[in-house]
Amino acid sequence: MTDQPKKPDDNSDAVHAAFDDLHEKLGNRATSDTKVRVEALREAVLAQDAASVKAHLAEMKASHGWLWTELTAHPRVAELIDKLALMGL
Repeated sequence: MTDQPKKPDDNSDAVHAAFDDLHEKLGNRATSDTKVRVEALREAVLAQDAASVKAHLAEMKASHGWLWTELTAHPRVAELIDKLALMGL
């Protein structure tokens, strides 16, 4: 059996687009700390690492309530998180 090249992750473009849009929406309210946290969440979503996503979300909810609100209110980011939830988050 031959190794087939890995297909590009179609989800990758959607993740990048959603998080880029979120960064735009946050604008000047995003501090360097919140930007780092959002990027860490983006990487966890890209990796489809449910445990890491769950940990990042719990930390954001506990220490950055406004950011949690923005994440859950953003339609495309919320949809990505919902998809991960269906996968066992």
